[in-house]
Amino acid sequence: MAFGFETGPMRSLSFSILVVLAGSNAAPGQSPLQGFGVVRSEHAEASVPNLKAPGSEDALAARRLAMLNAYVDPVQGSSSDDLVRRALAANAELSAVRLDIERGRARLLQAGLRPNPTVDFEQKTGRFTNSPGERETIIGVALPLELGGKRQRRIDLARVELEAAEAEVADRERRLANEVRASYAESLAAIRELQITEELGNVDVQTARIVEARVTEGDAAPLEHNLLRVEIDRLQARRALVEGRLQATLLKLKAITGTPLSEPLRLREELTSPAFAEPPDSIEATVDIALRTRPDLRLARLSEEAARAGLRLARAQTTPDVTAFSKYTTNRSSFDKTPIGILRDQDKLLSFGVSISIPVFNRNQGAKAEAELAILQAQRRSEFVEQLVRAEVQSAYRRYEAARSAIATYEQGVLERSRQNITAVRGAYQVGAFRVTELLSEQRRFVDSQREFTEALAEYYRALADLQSAIGTRP
Repeated sequence: MAFGFETGPMRSLSFSILVVLAGSNAAPGQSPLQGFGVVRSEHAEASVPNLKAPGSEDALAARRLAMLNAYVDPVQGSSSDDLVRRALAANAELSAVRLDIERGRARLLQAGLRPNPTVDFEQKTGRFTNSPGERETIIGVALPLELGGKRQRRIDLARVELEAAEAEVADRERRLANEVRASYAESLAAIRELQITEELGNVDVQTARIVEARVTEGDAAPLEHNLLRVEIDRLQARRALVEGRLQATLLKLKAITGTPLSEPLRLREELTSPAFAEPPDSIEATVDIALRTRPDLRLARLSEEAARAGLRLARAQTTPDVTAFSKYTTNRSSFDKTPIGILRDQDKLLSFGVSISIPVFNRNQGAKAEAELAILQAQRRSEFVEQLVRAEVQSAYRRYEAARSAIATYEQGVLERSRQNITAVRGAYQVGAFRVTELLSEQRRFVDSQREFTEALAEYYRALADLQSAIGTRP
């Protein structure tokens, strides 16, 4: 679409502004406003002096585009899947959580160990009590015997706790992957808005230079040039805010993926092409998949199973403890005041026995009551998590459908009508019915449309990412 006007018969100055309106028709790899620029006719180039003077806005625009290219690399840049894999491998917090699995394995090993036997040694002497001839040596061995299936109950509990730790790690991985993808979407949205703002700024710079030439020739009021300069400064301020938000999001990506902050990070994907599989056709099918695969729901169910295993262990611990023991005793005695002189006697004894605790006072009542409450608590948490899973899936699916519908509306209606509106303003501007202020107002509405379209694309990307996370797809 071309904007153009001629100054009239008094001066031979003409130009046209070529606008390629972006939207869903942009080719892959192109910026949202590819080709959005000013094309001057040869007559205008000859009539307007110093349009390419050294140090003009062209050099500044080139530097800005170079800065923009620092964030995007369609070939060697990082995709969202690349960053997810990097986060799963290098995130320090996730590495710390994974140690819970090793701790669970250690607890499982400990649960299967049997109690240690004990060895007793006892020496008795009468040397210090005026009975030097009396001595007794006792050596005993005791072995605790676990009855009532205590050992197996400990193993069952430790095994369930290990599975729960694995489920918790899987849930942390799921949430971390979703956090990476959400930040990636924010970065892509900021890049797209930065591209739009940058290229519109370049158009306004070129337009302002041509209007300045008209002002110099006396064909336009100085106010028109000032209005354009205000628009340029406004876009520059907007660009600074967007770039600041982009840099902050990239820093967050580096932090959660374990990337050194000094290392450059360039993105490869485009906001218009999310790298996600299409979700199921219905909410019911999506909910059914989530109820079978969500690790946090599995964790809640395993917590309930662990509580039941804890109750079984508490009941098993009410079985009296039995300790089998054996003692070997050597007893030496001497009698020195006898009619026949000193008599010595030595006895060797071997004894056996068991020690049984009698559960008169402590029958593990508190532990059993706590375990029963833990089961009830785990059941309620499991019910809550299931409701939460259903709500998250439905919410993400509704957002996905709404964003998809909004994108279709923008592609089929809003952007096309915006194009038609600019065409009408251009025609009126050519015949002198509108001033440059109307043209700028329509451009701002176009920018607003593009920004809203970018928000719709970002919401579509985030909704797909949230839906994958809500389903429980492994990263």
